[in-house]
Amino acid sequence: MTGKNMIIEVADFSHLQSLQKMDKHIRPAELENSIRLKRVFIATQDSQPVGWLRYNLFWDNTPFLNMLYILEPYRGTGCGKKLLAYWENKMKSENFKVVMTSTAADEYAQHFYTKLGFSAVGGFLPGGNEPYELILMKTLA
Repeated sequence: MTGKNMIIEVADFSHLQSLQKMDKHIRPAELENSIRLKRVFIATQDSQPVGWLRYNLFWDNTPFLNMLYILEPYRGTGCGKKLLAYWENKMKSENFKVVMTSTAADEYAQHFYTKLGFSAVGGFLPGGNEPYELILMKTLA
């Protein structure tokens, strides 16, 4: 499976039910609000979900990627890279100069983001037994 025929679009309420089943990291009301604000992108291939990306605004003025998730069969095929590039281009077209995200220091995702131009700009310990959370930023060229 490759990302060749992948379609990326702004999620709308026709995607809500499938997103609620897949994305367990957000409350249903907040997901609805994110869709209303056009801050969720969904990727499909052959009419099947491949993954999704959702973001919010950090400090009310900086796009912050909250979730980039690619379903298991599509990982390693370039779908995540394409979805991230789509979002970055959209943010650039809206005149944002930087984007941010975060990831746990023990997750592979930090290498994915670094490879695509993000740099660590800080971090924090969430508490309990949670690993160090890296804050990453990328300047949009």
